[in-house]
Amino acid sequence: MLAFPVPDISVQSVETAQTPLMRQYAAAKQQHPDALLFFRLGDFYELFFEDAHTASRELQITLTARDKERAVPMCGVPYHAAEGYIARLLRKGYRIAICEQMEDPKLTKKIVRREVTRVLTPGTALDSSLSSEQNNFLASLFFGENIAALALLDLSTGDFRAAEFSGPQAASLCFDELQKASASEVLFAGTNPMLAHKAELPATFDRIKTKTPLEDWVFTRDYAVPLLERQLGAASLDGFGLSQHPAAAIAAGAILHYAQNTQRGELGHIDSIRFYERAEHLQLDQVTVRNLELIEPIFSDSGSNATLFHTLDACQTPMGKRLLRASILRPLFDEPCINQRYEAVDHLRHDLILREEIRKALGGILDLERLLARISLDSAGPRDLLALSASLQYLPQLQRTLAQIEIPLWRHVAARLDPLEELCTKLQRAIQPSPPLTLAEGGVIAAGIDAELDELRTLSQSGRQSIAAIEERERARTGIGSLKVRFNSVFGYYIEITKSNLAHVPSDYERKQTLVNAERFTTPELKDYETKILTAHERSVEIEKRIFGELRRSVLDDASRIRKTGSAVAEADLLANFAHLAALRNYVRPQLVQDTLLELAGARHPVIECLMEDAGEGRFVPNDLYLDVEASAILLLTGPNMGGKSTYLRQAAMLVIMAQMGCFVPSASMRYGLVDRVYTRIGASDNVARGRSTFMVEMTETATILNTATARSLILLDEMGRGTATFDGLSLAWATLEYLHAHIGARTLFATHYHELTMLAEQLDHLKNLSVAVKDTPKGIFFLHSIEPGPASKSYGIDVARLAGLPPQVIQRARQVLKQHERSERHNVAAETEAPLQLTMFTPLSQRILDRLQETDINSLTPLQALNLLEELQSEIASSQGGKA
Repeated sequence: MLAFPVPDISVQSVETAQTPLMRQYAAAKQQHPDALLFFRLGDFYELFFEDAHTASRELQITLTARDKERAVPMCGVPYHAAEGYIARLLRKGYRIAICEQMEDPKLTKKIVRREVTRVLTPGTALDSSLSSEQNNFLASLFFGENIAALALLDLSTGDFRAAEFSGPQAASLCFDELQKASASEVLFAGTNPMLAHKAELPATFDRIKTKTPLEDWVFTRDYAVPLLERQLGAASLDGFGLSQHPAAAIAAGAILHYAQNTQRGELGHIDSIRFYERAEHLQLDQVTVRNLELIEPIFSDSGSNATLFHTLDACQTPMGKRLLRASILRPLFDEPCINQRYEAVDHLRHDLILREEIRKALGGILDLERLLARISLDSAGPRDLLALSASLQYLPQLQRTLAQIEIPLWRHVAARLDPLEELCTKLQRAIQPSPPLTLAEGGVIAAGIDAELDELRTLSQSGRQSIAAIEERERARTGIGSLKVRFNSVFGYYIEITKSNLAHVPSDYERKQTLVNAERFTTPELKDYETKILTAHERSVEIEKRIFGELRRSVLDDASRIRKTGSAVAEADLLANFAHLAALRNYVRPQLVQDTLLELAGARHPVIECLMEDAGEGRFVPNDLYLDVEASAILLLTGPNMGGKSTYLRQAAMLVIMAQMGCFVPSASMRYGLVDRVYTRIGASDNVARGRSTFMVEMTETATILNTATARSLILLDEMGRGTATFDGLSLAWATLEYLHAHIGARTLFATHYHELTMLAEQLDHLKNLSVAVKDTPKGIFFLHSIEPGPASKSYGIDVARLAGLPPQVIQRARQVLKQHERSERHNVAAETEAPLQLTMFTPLSQRILDRLQETDINSLTPLQALNLLEELQSEIASSQGGKA
């Protein structure tokens, strides 16, 4: 069930080379057969055999061979540029094992010892190419009897969370949460029966590229729970809300097991886990997230700016962007928390100077969470520490600014924000302003930190003067004006003399190398100087590594404080972002009420409004909306395609989501009662791979709504029943509306082209008709994009087809056919025949006849009364058909 390719390679094939190096490679490969082995050789990571073929194909790099017979194919990448190549392979779903040189080749005459120091996987990636807007989650699934659990860990930020689901729908709910997390890799017990049959698994599971089965014992309570407790430094899991949720704790413990084994080091930045319940949030299933284009556009050519996330993203920090994304996917369902956000946003909205001061401070803060993760996992370089210190220097000012705001939520954020001034000062003082990428080059630690380091640097820096002095003295002593003292990494320091001057070489010179036109020599003095200089450099690098390690430990000692501060910065950024949007775009504060209603005045679609402004296409036409379970719980919307029905539906859902995020909304006013779930049945799609037609997908989504919605839900149904025969679809839409009205009572927007459904407004007390306004002129129709009371007069389908560019002959013939069908409906006569009218349960006449029959007691009728009744009904039919019986 592995989604990543497993290289087909055997140890025997590796050993065919019979060299110590290749036997060393074989041993490492045997430990990690399912990973591409990056084998360090000097300045390169080399790949051999099938790994080389794979890397050459995926990275488009040259495939070479280690031997003349080309029996050992190989390819490689420079070690200093390996991160980019590794990131590309991880994005394709591969696992990477990094085999490093554990000894300095200069200090050993034997083959250098090598070990696998880290295993990189898509779910544990830390590279700089990770999107700052999105978490890179590693997921873990655990299934029991009527129970399912999901744990999520973003190793790059330390975000660790778990959830548990029970009941018949447990697995379905678990996969739904997995979909929203957009996990890069998923772990599971290899023999779990839930995942044994791929054909029965949801598409959510299929879409994850990397699926990693673990041994079953990893998912046992006796192993996983103690492991989790040790990582969190806790005697029990009570304080994390997991003591009563063993399945979630097992999933979390399994994910830690995998992270520890792949990283081969401490996970010091993972010091907390959050257990969450679905009931804490407004629930959005994967269908709704897709249909509303909350995070990603449905069509790839739409661009990322066609999403709610892009529209609302004016955050200044990566932490704020990730919190915004999480807030869109999991809006709040707690009235006090929502109102606290409204109050905080409202205060900042009206104070431009304070708002911009906060956003300016936030703009200087880099990704604290990911910097901490890199430092914790010992993959950070000097510039990462410098970036951390540069970010920390903005915290004191930010805290002082936030402390000025006398609003409870802002005070809470300010209290959680730790300025970390001591750590900031320590890092700024110790790191050079422009350090090199790695420690190997030296020059990382600033002057004044270590006396011995300063002394050694002075010795190195005075080398040029010393060499120049030696060169000048030897020229004078030998009389050779062209004598040069030089250095290279192979021969060290040497004196170079042209062959025409060899007769003047002193006897104490020792020949070192012969060139075509010159000879190179050394002297005892030059040897001593070389030893001193090289030893000074090596010793300097050793001292810098020691000091860097001490700085890293200082950061890790404050890891918990940094993580809490990063969380506070994210919340401050989110609230300031909401205030900025409210002021910039004239968004208003929603009003939460206890009634189950949704009232919008002058509402605008947030995404389309911004797209229209960017394109210079004028202003968005606002519309009103009123849904109330005690009055008009269901709004039946009719009108032509392209008139704005789907926009109207999506607009209502987006404003509810924004409101329950704590964000202000694009509307003149908004009053609403809390929504527990938003459901959407919009558009047409199929799933051929799973044998599901468009109509089957539609009915499955509708069934989910009817089986799980509550009176507090918001339901959007667009063009239900269009995927089958007209009367089948009409019947299902009719019955669905009746069921929603009688059994659920949720706030519902139902867009349709079935005009027969508009008659339900006369039968259902809480259903109201609305239509899209259209201006019909001799030149064609014009969409007014406004919503008005009452049903649409017709569907305008042929008019829309004309606008789409169908040939005039097709449009003309369609109008003729339409007139024939309309005459047939009105007069019970087809265009060429006298066929009797086929009554349906959806015509007013048929409804009256059915009512008469239902009210009649057939058993009490005499034969004469029965004949009279039939005569009356026949006369009524004849009258409706223009007198023709």
